[in-house]
Amino acid sequence: MFAVIYAFHVQPGQAGAFEIAWRELTMLIYQYEGSLGSRLHRQDEATYIAYAQWPDRQTWAQSGDKLPPEAKEASARMRAACTQIETLYELDSIDDLLQPQLSQG
Repeated sequence: MFAVIYAFHVQPGQAGAFEIAWRELTMLIYQYEGSLGSRLHRQDEATYIAYAQWPDRQTWAQSGDKLPPEAKEASARMRAACTQIETLYELDSIDDLLQPQLSQG
C-alpha cells in the first residue's frame, strides 16, 4: 500500500467551497483512477491535511488520465479556493493497524 499526505492552505471565506470541490474530485479519483480513498482533516481555519491511500506508488504516479471532464472543473474550483497546495509526504506502508469503522446502529 502507498499513501500520500497533502496540505491545503485555504483562502479566507473559501472553506465550504474547498470542502465541496475536494470531495467531488476525490470521489472521481476513487471511482476512475483506482485510489483507495482519502480522508480530509482540518488543522485550523485555513489549513487542511488530506491522507490518500493507493494500492501502490505506480498507480498513484500514473493517475489522472482516466478522469471524466467534470474532474477538471472540480480541480479548478478546489485550486481557486486555495492559496497553496503541497504534497508533504509520499509514503510506502510498512504496517497497518487502523481498525475499520464500525457501523453505528
